[in-house]
Amino acid sequence: MISKRLRVVLAVMAALVSGCSMVDVGDSEIESGLPPLDGEVVARGADLYQAQCASCHGGDLSGEDDWRVAKEDGSYPAPPHDSSGHTWHHSDNTLLEIIRDGIDVPQSRMPTFGEKLSDEEILAIIEFLKSNWGREERSYQWQITRRGGQPSG
Repeated sequence: MISKRLRVVLAVMAALVSGCSMVDVGDSEIESGLPPLDGEVVARGADLYQAQCASCHGGDLSGEDDWRVAKEDGSYPAPPHDSSGHTWHHSDNTLLEIIRDGIDVPQSRMPTFGEKLSDEEILAIIEFLKSNWGREERSYQWQITRRGGQPSG
């Protein structure tokens, strides 16, 4: 078992390498190689999510009902942002762009938030979303982010 002090040292080292600023991390994150989540950023992201995203994507990140079934206009309902959705299939940069710039295609009506939220605030929301994913989803998403946004295979 890793002591709390060693966990903090490892978390700080991981933060320096990954550009994150987390100091409180669980053993499983250190062992998996995932960058640690910053608790303060997650809390800020949770508040921003509730204020800006929850009305469509659900306060519990569950998305709209039947989110995989197209509406009459051909668009799809807002997807969940927990592990049951597909948000974790996208890199940090792709998620930032989607939230900031929106998507206006027949299949999606994601509005733009670039005038309401700074990139830093959007990244806090993304950090909050990550805190609600399972380890496998976080690991997959981290690998895509590290590769520059391109999924494997």
